[in-house]
Amino acid sequence: MPTYEYECKACKNRFDLVQPITSKPSAKCPKCGKASKRLISAGAGLLFKGSGFYITDNRSSSYKAKASSESAKPKPKA
Repeated sequence: MPTYEYECKACKNRFDLVQPITSKPSAKCPKCGKASKRLISAGAGLLFKGSGFYITDNRSSSYKAKASSESAKPKPKA
């Protein structure tokens, strides 16, 4: 389930709430109990660590063999 960021309309308290996508964007402030509004946030970022990540890392051996044979063929000139 995604995490949504809310801000209280009364006390301006910001808080996060884990909700299903199908739920309505309404929540009560945990600090004062009044209505809050859902904010638009950037979402989560990705951080890759290690020597490298490639699209073919988790592919089957038959896919890798076909991909390498296609890349070895000369490309037609346009």
